[in-house]
Amino acid sequence: MSAQSRITNAFKNAKKIKFNHQSKFIIFSDCHRGNNSFADDFARNRNIYHHALTHYYKKKFTYLELGDGDELWENPNFKSVFRANKNVYLLLKKFHIKNRLHFIWGNHDMAYKNPKNIQKNLHYYFDRVSNTEKELLINASFSEAILLEDEATKRSIFLLHGHQADWFNYVFWKLSQFLVRFLWKPLQILGISDPTSPAQNYKELIKVEQNLENWIKNNNNQMMIIGHTHRPHFPSPNEIPFFNDGSCVHPRAITGLEIENNQICLIK
Repeated sequence: MSAQSRITNAFKNAKKIKFNHQSKFIIFSDCHRGNNSFADDFARNRNIYHHALTHYYKKKFTYLELGDGDELWENPNFKSVFRANKNVYLLLKKFHIKNRLHFIWGNHDMAYKNPKNIQKNLHYYFDRVSNTEKELLINASFSEAILLEDEATKRSIFLLHGHQADWFNYVFWKLSQFLVRFLWKPLQILGISDPTSPAQNYKELIKVEQNLENWIKNNNNQMMIIGHTHRPHFPSPNEIPFFNDGSCVHPRAITGLEIENNQICLIK
């Protein structure tokens, strides 16, 4: 299956969410929540991320996470990830209780394509204070893509992670996971980056973005928001409607996209 076919398939099977001028969304992706080890890129921005999400929760935004939220390639034991980020997951639980939480799975959390893995990792957690299991994100919404549909204009915004345009990290994601876990993670301490990742390889990044932009051109300039490459992008009025929310693992900041009052803006 070609990149164009994979993107089209995600579009056709996307979860549909209606919105209007009163709707408020905050979109983040590529958090790569880890276990606080040397390879955990999220650790340095954890407090910024938690502060930002707290702000959006109080302002009654709906949180849309466009994949690679949990770093499951480097961390086969999710319990260590939860322990390192317990306050974050309990905040996500608040969004979930209010029905204001929707996840998209990316390549690094592609395991969530299987509902059994969602149940295993996210339905319950063990509370060490009370020595009991407590509910976390039971029946959390995970999908490959989301289609935000404007109730007034009937136009839509296509949200996906973006690895559908990256054959190695979509078709051969299990091989890529193996290489990251047993090769690139140990080498990361020496400063050697994963060359198969678009976020680390500029040529791959350009190729992935071109595949996605070509799909937009071939589909009536369908507005699209992705993550995956970690490169924030906000088009000018004369460009095709291709947006990227960036990531939450920039060296000193996190980036995302806000939708409020029928307007969209890139935030840092």
